[in-house]
Amino acid sequence: MILIGIPACVRDIAGQPQHAALPRYSRAVLNGVGALPVLIPPIGPAAVGILDRLDGLLLPGSPSNVDPARYGQPDETPGQHDAARDETTFPLIRAALARGMPVLAICRGIQELNVALGGSLHQQVHDVDARLDHRAGPGERGHRYRLQHPVRLAGGLRALWGQDEIMVNSVHEQAIDRLAGRLSAEAIAPDGTVEGVWVTGQEFAVGVQWHPEYEFAADPQSVILFRRFGEACHAYAGRMEKAA
Repeated sequence: MILIGIPACVRDIAGQPQHAALPRYSRAVLNGVGALPVLIPPIGPAAVGILDRLDGLLLPGSPSNVDPARYGQPDETPGQHDAARDETTFPLIRAALARGMPVLAICRGIQELNVALGGSLHQQVHDVDARLDHRAGPGERGHRYRLQHPVRLAGGLRALWGQDEIMVNSVHEQAIDRLAGRLSAEAIAPDGTVEGVWVTGQEFAVGVQWHPEYEFAADPQSVILFRRFGEACHAYAGRMEKAA
């Protein structure tokens, strides 16, 4: 079975810093991709060495934000950062792309992908003129993760889903501001927010601002996304095996 790496966050659990990722990402990898999830501890650039053993990289969402110092802006969300995750994921992203390894970046992941390649973020997108409030709002979890708005598709994402538009959930307060030069904007919300990207020149290196992993099996578009990611990872594994 192929192996998919999932970078972990540093979380305070019962007063102790621990390495963690929400289990729904592992479930989506196991049941949607058809792969074994491998949690990557936030240990900085040394984590790049694990890529030799992996067939794909999934960058999960998180309550934390990318440190705005990484894209040259003052901090509007103090106390909401995870330096250890930043120090780990940024080298992982660049090294994975250099190998041609499939990458799927979700929520914080698409933001990391954009910043790692030279882009910047809106730290509070709901405060930007003419933008929607993309935060989940109150209510029980199923309500907050409901499909809330459409995104207009282009390029590889349009081909992936075979349609011009899909509905997505909306559980984020940060979003892409300046798009990195290597990224193609391929899913756009009604207010112009970039919600899906593809790294140009890569067979499969996709970022989405929404959460396809949440109850993924109940959403046909999420099923397609994880299946296509799995196909790309299997193809990558085959190429690596032949090259060995």
